[in-house]
Amino acid sequence: MTYASTERLTALLGTRHPIIQDGMGPFRTNAIAIAVSKAGGLGTVSIPGMTKPPVEGKATMKDFLLEVATEHTGPFAVNVPVGRDAEGRVLSSTEAYISALIESREESDAVRTAVTTIITSAGFPGEFREAIKASGVTHIHKVGSTRHAIKAEQAGVDAVIASGYEMGGHTHAHPVHTFVLAPNVTEAVSIPVIVSGGVRDGRTMAAALALGASGVAMGTRFIATEENVDWHPAYAREVLAMTEGGDTTFPAIYGPARGLANEGVRELLEIVAEDRMTGDELSRWKDARIISAQETGDTVRGIMPMGQVASGIHSIVSIGTFIEEMAAEARRILGA
Repeated sequence: MTYASTERLTALLGTRHPIIQDGMGPFRTNAIAIAVSKAGGLGTVSIPGMTKPPVEGKATMKDFLLEVATEHTGPFAVNVPVGRDAEGRVLSSTEAYISALIESREESDAVRTAVTTIITSAGFPGEFREAIKASGVTHIHKVGSTRHAIKAEQAGVDAVIASGYEMGGHTHAHPVHTFVLAPNVTEAVSIPVIVSGGVRDGRTMAAALALGASGVAMGTRFIATEENVDWHPAYAREVLAMTEGGDTTFPAIYGPARGLANEGVRELLEIVAEDRMTGDELSRWKDARIISAQETGDTVRGIMPMGQVASGIHSIVSIGTFIEEMAAEARRILGA
């Protein structure tokens, strides 16, 4: 196993390093994405909300894409979680965000040049697979099981992200962790596999590559960075302060999610247990509490997604320096 095994992924993405910034919607991640792409990784634009009216969400997403494309030539990805209602129908917000990407690439040369990848997650967008393919973007799908990785490959996606259960934000129904999931997926599919969940430095990156991955993806590590000017500083302080066991899982909009165990999560669990709200009311409540943590720094009642990896993150770093040092450390460990 050598660092050269990553070349297939970097060629696919057009990056210097096999390092991806995970989507973290409904939080704004434009500043992070720009810094990651400038450093040679793949920066990801996140959705602006999970319960926004589709017309408003689509317009905001188009603004986000134009903003990053104007600032840097990329490459960038956009992450779109694929939500479904009780009858299995794709949520209108999901369709709006996928359409925003496709239309923005048609309307703007800058966006078409810079935003070259879509990362779908939460559910598989089978209904939109042909439209995504026809748009010319690279399609990466995030999975939490080997079965779903095989399904994604058979559907024609270009790569998969195998995300372990310890990941932050929306996670999976079954607790399959990175060191179990990653080698299972890399052995089962022939397309490039990116590993996320527990990745924070060159050592964890080297471990992922040794398990057969072509690259890594991270979300929580990029919260605690100098370039993350879109988030309230209190959020990053909570990432640095979290200890082992300081996280919990809770019911989120697209399924279970992982975040900081705080009063906001306890309140959410009480609301669910007492059946105080309708499904739509609860989704809007969750969305508002998540966004308030990012925008106002409400670390007590706000809901704060983050991965278990936060327990090993102890400093604010510069993204450019961090990515270069991470890649170099992985190369040294692997003897590349």
